[in-house]
Amino acid sequence: MKTTNHTFLRALLKQPVEYTPIWMMRQAGRYLPEYNETRARAGDFLSLCKTPALATEVTLQPLERFPLDAAILFSDILTIPDAMGLGLFFAQGEGPMFERPLRDEASIQALKIPDPGDELQYVMDAVSEIRKALNGRVPLIGFSGSPFTLACYMIEGRGGTDFREIKTMLYNSPELLHQILEKNAQAVTAYLNAQIDSGAQAVMIFDTWGGALSHSAYREFSLHYMRQIIDGLKRESEGMPVPSIVFTKGGGLWLKAIADIGCDAVGLDWTIDIGEARKQVGEKVALQGNLDPSVLFSSPQVIVKEVEKILASYGSGSGHVFNLGHGISQFTPPEHAGALVEAVHTLSRKFHSAS
Repeated sequence: MKTTNHTFLRALLKQPVEYTPIWMMRQAGRYLPEYNETRARAGDFLSLCKTPALATEVTLQPLERFPLDAAILFSDILTIPDAMGLGLFFAQGEGPMFERPLRDEASIQALKIPDPGDELQYVMDAVSEIRKALNGRVPLIGFSGSPFTLACYMIEGRGGTDFREIKTMLYNSPELLHQILEKNAQAVTAYLNAQIDSGAQAVMIFDTWGGALSHSAYREFSLHYMRQIIDGLKRESEGMPVPSIVFTKGGGLWLKAIADIGCDAVGLDWTIDIGEARKQVGEKVALQGNLDPSVLFSSPQVIVKEVEKILASYGSGSGHVFNLGHGISQFTPPEHAGALVEAVHTLSRKFHSAS
């Protein structure tokens, strides 16, 4: 199925574009009233993720409101550990939790790598259904959590922790953590390749908690395994390249190292200047980012000014996909998200020569 708007894919591959493309992390989410209605119909978050028709519905909702340049699969990064049998559940007001966190050698050795065509088939069905529903309007992004970020939840048993359990394992029993990370890397590689086979046209690795690591630990326990995944990814599908994006929140210290692992683009949070980041990585990769999501609580006039700053800092030429530095807040007024998309599309054209 031919995609009519290739701007996002072309920017990831540093090919000429007419304007800077934009999508937003967590663009299908609680800030949209229509999402909340669909989620209520689903009954709970996991049912929403595991029902392909509903996942398709919410994936397309932001595209009906805003002229975004990409859709991203509606799912959750914890589908893999859920399929590994750790007992994922969502407690009211608490976020994701696991019934059986990994705390001992026996449970780690018993961990099985899930088959994407079995335990995770519902995700592949959603990818196929979303791609069909998009009907070539914009490209579809598939994604996964990074091995280290998944391990944080798998060991801590929940989100929002001080990382005491996983860091104790990292320093006291690093061989056990490496066992988990190796299995996670194999699982993520198979999972992303299955998404590509099902119709994903770009893939992204979310290393949400990599920034919590020390300098040396980041390279050993996070970056090493993301490189392993990138090495194992399918690079082409349907006769087209399938670009990969790696995003470490808090990863500004390691931009050059991330750019060296073979990905096509590096995602940036809002703590680094995108112009400085471009100088560091040179022409090696595209950059994605990096507006502070809290800017969307301000007025549309302020949003326009902040967009202009980022576009001007990146400068002329392709290789920039505009995004937030992390997921959009549930408290964002939808019209402010619309103002953001319009500002990027309008203001970015002067930074691109006609092509």
